[in-house]
Parts: sequence; structure tokens; C-alpha cells
Amino acid sequence: MLDAQIKSQLKEHFKNINSPVELRVALDSSDKSNELNSLAHDLAALSEHLTVVENYDINARRPSMVVSSVESKTQLSFAGVPMGHEFTSLVLALLHSGGHASKLDHDEVEVIKAIDKNLNFEVYISLSCQTCPQVVQALNTLAVNNPKITTTMIDGALFQQEVEERNIMAVPSVYLNGQLFSQGAIGLSDILKKLDQNSAQKEAEKLSSKAPFDVLVIGGGPAGASAAVYAARKGLNTGVVAERFGGQVADTMSIENFISVKETEGPKLVAQLEQHVKQYDVDVMTGNRVTHIERNNYLDIELENGAKLKAKSVVISTGARWRNVNVPGEQEYKGRGVAYCPHCDGPLFKGKPVAVIGGGNSGIEAAIDLANIVEHVTVLEFASELKADQVLINKAKSIPNIDIRTNVQTTEILGDTNKVTGLQYLDRDSGEAHSIVIAGVFVQIGLVPNSEWLQNSDVEINRFGEIEIDNKGSTSMQGVFAAGDVTTTPFKQIVIAMGSGATASLGAFEYLIRELDPAVAA
Repeated sequence: MLDAQIKSQLKEHFKNINSPVELRVALDSSDKSNELNSLAHDLAALSEHLTVVENYDINARRPSMVVSSVESKTQLSFAGVPMGHEFTSLVLALLHSGGHASKLDHDEVEVIKAIDKNLNFEVYISLSCQTCPQVVQALNTLAVNNPKITTTMIDGALFQQEVEERNIMAVPSVYLNGQLFSQGAIGLSDILKKLDQNSAQKEAEKLSSKAPFDVLVIGGGPAGASAAVYAARKGLNTGVVAERFGGQVADTMSIENFISVKETEGPKLVAQLEQHVKQYDVDVMTGNRVTHIERNNYLDIELENGAKLKAKSVVISTGARWRNVNVPGEQEYKGRGVAYCPHCDGPLFKGKPVAVIGGGNSGIEAAIDLANIVEHVTVLEFASELKADQVLINKAKSIPNIDIRTNVQTTEILGDTNKVTGLQYLDRDSGEAHSIVIAGVFVQIGLVPNSEWLQNSDVEINRFGEIEIDNKGSTSMQGVFAAGDVTTTPFKQIVIAMGSGATASLGAFEYLIRELDPAVAA
């Protein structure tokens, strides 16, 4: 199951396992069960502390594996074969169950250990989803620190009957004690806030007590990471506040235009960015959304949880998100057939017809990827011609189960109150209305800047929602700089965002040493 190189690397990592762990597997006669059994035995052979226990529970999902600490009695389960993006989740589960400490601060550990009720989490994922491992690992962190909490990763493509019974049409979908708990990306801090309201209050108090930052970066994507590194290297007291580290890049499948790196994946690049930032003394505060900024003696930054941070200068790098198509049915069926990430949610539509709205690079790439999974893909493009690169257009046209329709306007997404069943569109040439029967719609029509929270501030934004900046990243508000996809920078690319993050950070540094009131700078 595992090749020699991976085994060699794992054997070195597994030296950190210092207490016994059982790999309890529940199997049937399927090929996937054989794969899981082989994986379990391969792993057990790499450490004297790992043992395999077969067919431990007749009621368990099959195939599945429970990673159980013999000493602490914690249980982290994997229903399916946790390879692909979830292999890291499995390796971390083994390490942490075997006594290798997870990277949590003391306060988080205390909050988790204080939970005194039985919590059973189930998280439905797809192995091609790049957001899912973050959620799986956050839930596993809970379970490995408190035996009253159990968690199970479930491969939705393998357990499709469950997916259909629970009407799951987007991943990750998290259930707690049988009830839907969350859908989409969610980090450990947000999970704890949902479980314990006092946790949110304590976190807000902790944040508000922080000393003013020299540079506070708002946003944790490529632009924010670059800004943080450049500020920290100048010896400035630097903080990063963001909903999650990596931003939209964490949801990107393949990156082939990042100069000097032939090919990489979004989560891998995000991990490298985070590692680079944390090499410096940067205060990274994820799981937080900024709601307002105003200038008083310092720049006062208010968070959604009520916390207030202070800074002498700010770099805004909140990025952008997928644009909505804004037709009836879109909001109603989000997560129930309306999706924005083909890599994440595509496997849930295996063997079913779907539509892709948008004929740019992202739309045509989505259609090509989905064609390998679904029954049929209909691409709907508003313009008279596709906007994607010609090489992608040629590839899409060569695939028999992709149908491309141009000069059409999507008018409504249809459903049966539970899930998407169809889509209506208008032929812009003839004016004739058409409908198609589909199970899912993937919206791929570009990006919208994450700047709504600035509408009542002194930061000027243009009619597209982009922050107006000069050639040093400076905005209309004194001491506030901006970078990346949220700005008027014309081309929205990772490498350009990183460059603009560096520019804005250097602009902030220049502002601090040349223009800031000495009374505040002291």
C-alpha cells in the first residue's frame, strides 16, 4: 500500500510515538477493505507501539479504522481509506494518539479538557477536497485531548447511501450527535466557540488585552503572509488577524504559475507560507473576522466577537471570494446542489448530471475535472465566446460528456425544496427559454473583493468593491495600506499578491519611520 520512500519517512516520524496505539479495523470483502487492511498493517510495521486489531466491532462502518490510544482511551475514526489529502490527517492522528503533543496553546488545551459531555462528531469529506483535512484535523485535536469526544471522518464517495439519506451535497459537512453542526471550512477556535460561549468571551478579552501592534495585517492569504514576513524582518511588532490562514489559496487544487515552483497544490503552499511567517515573532490570530476600523490615537480594529485591537499601521489583505450568480434558487440551495469548489464537492455528484456556470479558465477547468466523475457537464457562458485559454477550450471540446453553450443567461436554479433538480437559462440570441435536468450547479464566474466591512470607514473603495491604493500600497486612510485581490491591483494572481503584500508592508514601515506622530510612535 505504501511505497518504500513513504515508509522510510514515516518510520522516522513514528519515533515520536511513545505510547501504545491500536488500529482497530472493520472490514468486508471489498477492494477498499483490502486497501485499508493493507494500509493498517503497513503502518503497524513501522512502530513497535502500533498494533492492528481486526473486526473489532460488528456495527462499525466498513471499511473503517479507529485510531485508539490504549492509555488515554481516545478514539479517532476513519470510515474509508484515508489517503490523498487525508493521509496527513491519519499520520497526525497516529502521532498525537501515541503521545506526541499537538501544537496547541495552553488555553486551548484547558478549554478542550474541560468539556464534560459526550460529543460524537462525524465529518463527511471527499478525498479530493483540500479544505476537508483542516476540519478533520481540528476535530481530531478535540478527540485526542478528551476521551469524551469522538470523531469520525467519512468518505462521502464511499458511503453514498449515508450521503443521500442526510442529503449531503457539500463537504466538509460536520454532524454533532446526529445533528448538522457546520458546513464548509471551520477551524478549531470556531468549533470551540460554538461549543462554549464562554470560550468566545475569554478569547475576546485575551485579544483586547494585547499591546498595540506596529503593523497589523488583516487577512492571512499570500498578500498577508508576505506583508507579515516583511514587517517582522524589519523588527516591527507584527500581528496577523484572519478567519483562516491561506485564504482562497487553501481551496486551490493545482498551481502551475508560481515562479520557480513547477507545480504545487494550494494547501501545500499555505502550509509553507504559515511556516515561513511563524519563523518570525508574528502573532497569528486566526478564527477572527474584522468588522470595523477607525483612527483615534491609534488605529482601532474591531472584531466580530467584540474584541478590539490597536495598531500604529495596518495592511488590509482580505482577498476575494467566489462571485454569486444572483439568480432565484442560488441562496436557497447553497450546500444542497449549488457549489463553488468542484474539487471539494465533485465526488458527491458521481454519475449525475451537473452544470458549470462560467466559461473562463476556472469554469472550463472545473468542467474538465468534473467530466471524469459525473455523468454529464453542461457549461453555460453569458458571453458569445468562451474566455478560457485556448488549450483548455480544446481539451473541453474533446471530452464527449461536456456540452458547451455560449451566449446564454442563467435565470433560475430549480429544486424540490431539498436539493437542486434543474436549471433554467435564456438563449440571448433567440430569447427562447430552456431548462435542463441536473443534480448540481458549480458557479465559476470570477471573484468579488472582501471589502464590505470597510463601507463605513475612511478607506476609499471603487464601484467594484476594490480598495483604492497608490504605488506604495497606501489607502485614503492615514496609516492604512492594502494589498492583493481586495485592491485595485489589476491582475489577481498569487505571485502578484505576494509582491503587493511586500510593497504595502514596506510602505507601512516607511510611514512609521517618517510620517507617524512621534507621540504615537513612542
